Amino acid sequence: MSPPLRWLFADQLGPAFDDGGEMVLIVSRRAFARRRMHRAKALIYLSAMLHRATHERVRLVMADTYREGLAEAAPDGSGSVEVIEPTSRPARALVRDLGVAVLPGRGFVTSQEEFAIWAEGRSRLLLEDYYRDVRRRTGILMTPTGEPEGGRWNFDADNRLPPPKAPDLGLHTWFPESDEVDAQARELLTRWQDQGWLTLRGVDGPRSFAVTRQEALAALDDFITHRLRLFGPYEDATLAGDWVMALSLLSVPLNLGLLHPGEVIDAVVEAHLADPVAAPLTGVEGFVRQVLGWREYVWHLYWWFGPDYATHNALSAEVDPPAWFDEARSDDVDAACLRHALAQTRDRGWSHHIVRLMVLANWALQRGYRPQAVNEWFVDMFVDGTAWVMPANVIGMGLFADGGQMATKPYAAGGAYLNRMTDFCRDCRYSPTVRVGPTACPFTAGYWWFLDRNEAALAGNHRLRNPYGTMRRLTDLAALVDQESGRAGPP
Repeated sequence: MSPPLRWLFADQLGPAFDDGGEMVLIVSRRAFARRRMHRAKALIYLSAMLHRATHERVRLVMADTYREGLAEAAPDGSGSVEVIEPTSRPARALVRDLGVAVLPGRGFVTSQEEFAIWAEGRSRLLLEDYYRDVRRRTGILMTPTGEPEGGRWNFDADNRLPPPKAPDLGLHTWFPESDEVDAQARELLTRWQDQGWLTLRGVDGPRSFAVTRQEALAALDDFITHRLRLFGPYEDATLAGDWVMALSLLSVPLNLGLLHPGEVIDAVVEAHLADPVAAPLTGVEGFVRQVLGWREYVWHLYWWFGPDYATHNALSAEVDPPAWFDEARSDDVDAACLRHALAQTRDRGWSHHIVRLMVLANWALQRGYRPQAVNEWFVDMFVDGTAWVMPANVIGMGLFADGGQMATKPYAAGGAYLNRMTDFCRDCRYSPTVRVGPTACPFTAGYWWFLDRNEAALAGNHRLRNPYGTMRRLTDLAALVDQESGRAGPP
């Protein structure tokens, strides 16, 4: 009896999902058409699958639906097919409905069972507690005596430098070269668009992220060699003229399964052990916290919080994102930070994590955009946006729509924060210190308008006691509320 056929999903393309047997990739045209995603994201997923199918033992099936594709790939029936546990609820329901054998999940350092043991009985699922527990259990960045390397669990205080005065950090970044497979993927997407059942957003620019195992390893090596040295200090800083800064650009190959988070962490830690100057502990710990801490934590919360989590709307935000925001029409926007954020999203399907949280999500929070619409926008517009990664980041962190399960206070901020951690304000027509009038920063004014509008829901939050005290002393609050509530169109 021949071994089962392994069905690979688009986020299972690396060696961790290959046990040496025959495999099949199913490109479902309906799955692509179901979402109005960014062109760059559609290209990455389709190109990654087409590239993987060029290897021996991997067959590609093009079909309207997964069900039809599976019938073509396995004419003897789904009983001859196995699949590694998918990463979304709809996909898990699908494979069980199709009757294929489901293997335990892979692609993460920790299991859902381990997270459940840790989480059971806790009143708050704090990232810091989880991160320390995983470090202890795995021994990552731990001394033989069981203490954290360097005597501290985190080096956040050392990793908050504002951006330099220079227009960029001047660091080398490796980018992949487009090939014939990319051209084939683009041709397919164009044909599907011409046929009228696929609608994409954003600009069709050069592919900036790895979609093959070889490219993923090159991207990892490039980050360690050229940017890890400054990753920590400038982790939260942003420059308008340097979209990469010292970041790794590894979220896409990680989400495609081309890299396992364990091997990425090992490579970064080994770099530190080999040369602590080129790979200082402050940055290495910050990177490990992102991958071993935040990424794993968010993955587990997707399952732990349950399917209703993404429907939360604790602040009763009911405004549908306007067309200029939804379509990332940056040319309509005068506010430099928001204009830059939308342009980068439109052109690349990607932006710095601080831009996502403190500009895009902050704007949506201040303006009361409907959480479910914003969450779907982030999933569709970002090349690393997945069904499991965005709810905790958007519903929880970005919009406080979960009422505080993810964050102890809303991540609302005015122009002062943006002026400190970015260089966007340098060429903006608005002043971050002005609340009312023609030069009033829409983020500064929007911050106070948000607090005023949500006072009944938020006044009891102890972390907002001082901001609310300040708000009640503002002599221009009435004029500010009138200004912001009457704002029409983009800022």
